[in-house]
Amino acid sequence: MSHFPAPPPEAVHWDKAIIDKYDSRGPRYTSYPTALEFNQLFDVKAHEGVLAGLQEHPYESLSIYIHIPFCRDICYYCACNKVVTRDEKQAETYLAYLEKEMALVSKAMGRSRKVTQLHLGGGTPTFLSSGQLTRLVHSLAQNFHMVDDDSREYSIEIDPRTVNTSDLALLKGLGFNRLSLGVQDFSPKVQKAINRINDVTLVRNLTVAARSLGYESINFDLIYGLPEQTPASLKETLDQVIELNPDRIAFYNYAHMPDRFTSQRAIDRMTLPTADQKIDMLNSLSEQLCDNGYRYIGMDHFVKPTDKLATAQQQGRLLRNFQGYSVSKSQDLIGLGVSSISGFRQAFAQNEKDIPAYYAALDNNTLATCKGLFKTEDDFRREFVIMALICNLQLNFADWEKRFPDNFSVYFTDELAALKTMEQDDLIKISQDNIHVTSKGRCLLRAICMNFDAYHSNHLQLHSKVI
Repeated sequence: MSHFPAPPPEAVHWDKAIIDKYDSRGPRYTSYPTALEFNQLFDVKAHEGVLAGLQEHPYESLSIYIHIPFCRDICYYCACNKVVTRDEKQAETYLAYLEKEMALVSKAMGRSRKVTQLHLGGGTPTFLSSGQLTRLVHSLAQNFHMVDDDSREYSIEIDPRTVNTSDLALLKGLGFNRLSLGVQDFSPKVQKAINRINDVTLVRNLTVAARSLGYESINFDLIYGLPEQTPASLKETLDQVIELNPDRIAFYNYAHMPDRFTSQRAIDRMTLPTADQKIDMLNSLSEQLCDNGYRYIGMDHFVKPTDKLATAQQQGRLLRNFQGYSVSKSQDLIGLGVSSISGFRQAFAQNEKDIPAYYAALDNNTLATCKGLFKTEDDFRREFVIMALICNLQLNFADWEKRFPDNFSVYFTDELAALKTMEQDDLIKISQDNIHVTSKGRCLLRAICMNFDAYHSNHLQLHSKVI
């Protein structure tokens, strides 16, 4: 990845005419190639081989992601792989299978590599009881080299309705130092429309408690474009969010795709904000957050200037993986649990998406791999470009040429020619040795990166719109 320093932060403005011109469907580039390119030619045997190869780098760090699919209630907007249930026994069964998977992975790759990054996502990880969370962390420690020092970044996604102060204290004691609270929106009308009643007082109390407990970072997940949401109501939500002062804010675009996600069929599309209203929301939230000390680092994320993500971007070392932006130094991420994706330096592997199939594989004492992909030489070259642009807002050609035995301008002749229109619209600037994303282009990072994506036309109908 490029270590050429990123340009200084600039204000971001969403220009409606430009967005109308470039607002197509496209990937979010948490990986390249994206998960839609995975295939069944990459099987359990291939996955085992990649894990065994990790032993060749025993002193490098490791990241782990664990997917907890359970939720007590359904949120209509949700597009995650989830199981809605009130039966806590299902979690006990799931934990037993997670432990089987951990043992298989640990046996294949060994325990030498230090786990410096851990993330629990879902679903609702805090569906698990205090005892179950403790069991999970102890199982991780039995199978992997978990660390307990300042180098670690252990985070968990939290539905505020499922925890109290005692739960936060337990999680801190278990080693978690970062929290991500699923706020979405504070408007009662919006909350009712999405079936997620999330009182601001509850979130405030949890935020205060987390700070008193010494959590290193607190993130709020918010969504724009929800049913019954208006520019005015979103401004009120942001006023409340700014008062609570989270370290990071992830502001996602709601993608209404009821044909793919059945829970979204409960949403009346006539209550969704118009395209013009969404542009107004974007400009308003950007201005409101930046005026209150946040920086827009790209791809929906606003952070405090002192946050590690902001610092990493300024130094040209921000990274991106399946959990979003990251400062993890690990080139390898282990995904555990149903539907989880592992990202290795040379390959990707995804687990079975359905719990019965996931359990059946582990009952046979094999990994639950259903598909994956070995990267090609061309993939490596394009991955470098896309990740540099989407993370650090520019690419220095010399950095690319240090990694690959080619001339950048020759290898990407067609892509550079295709970018000329974007350059004319002041989304990027191209020099003899650099591509720089302008402040105007930062809201269209996905569209810019698509120019270097050899697969982008394969599954356009399955992607959300870039704005």
